[in-house]
Amino acid sequence: MPSLIRPGCRALLLGLALLLTTPALAQPPIVAAASSLQAVFPRLVEAFRAETGASLRVNFGSSGNFRRQIGQGAPFELFLSADEAYVLALHEAGLLEDAGVVYAVGRLVWLQGPGQGPLPPDDEPLAAVREALAAHAAGEGRARIALANPEHAPYGVAAREALSHAGLWQASEPLRVMGENVAQATRFALSADTRGGLVAWSQALAPPVAARSDFVMVPADWHRPLVQRMALVKGAGETARAFYAWLQQEEARELLAAYGFRAPGDGLRLDEAASR
Repeated sequence: MPSLIRPGCRALLLGLALLLTTPALAQPPIVAAASSLQAVFPRLVEAFRAETGASLRVNFGSSGNFRRQIGQGAPFELFLSADEAYVLALHEAGLLEDAGVVYAVGRLVWLQGPGQGPLPPDDEPLAAVREALAAHAAGEGRARIALANPEHAPYGVAAREALSHAGLWQASEPLRVMGENVAQATRFALSADTRGGLVAWSQALAPPVAARSDFVMVPADWHRPLVQRMALVKGAGETARAFYAWLQQEEARELLAAYGFRAPGDGLRLDEAASR
């Protein structure tokens, strides 16, 4: 595994209060954040603002699209990817300050809303997909299966791998509906014409989603680890640098953990995280 989260950098945060008075930092930096972070990120930004007084602008989207946009010169200063491969590729292309750090490991779940059928058991999390396929084959329904587009969304890649592990990828093709990113896939998973969907655990834990849905964990070994890495884009300003450092502190890690993101090296195994 490449470099993990580094501790500290508190001095950078303390110095930010002085730097914020300079005209160069009048315009808040733009952060590119994976859609799996959409529920927790406002809390992170607000906690950072409360501590430092600094503001940020955040764009959410699929990590693959952000990789392409940064490669084309999009004015992002910090990139938080749901797949570290995109960060490492941009680093190899010379567009980032360095290879960055791993800030979290994500998990995949089967998510469904009320009235969409029984929740699959823990030991067969894709049973609902088999049920939907059986109903479709019998001409009794066409309940869709939601996931993010694996062409550019890391959680879509994990969903494809989990379905392949269960021998359901090819068979599920007529029923699949793909979101542009995992946040859109979550909305599709809860719509009336789907049986459910494969989405990020962080989406399932978001209060508006948790209030009207239920989920079951997909085993971590059914897909490649969702190692999420962040890095500064070359030319990033002091506010982006301070936020990057702050995201490696305990307060940020606790907020991420509350939404299902665990950092490697924090003493908690993935199977233990899933049970909490």
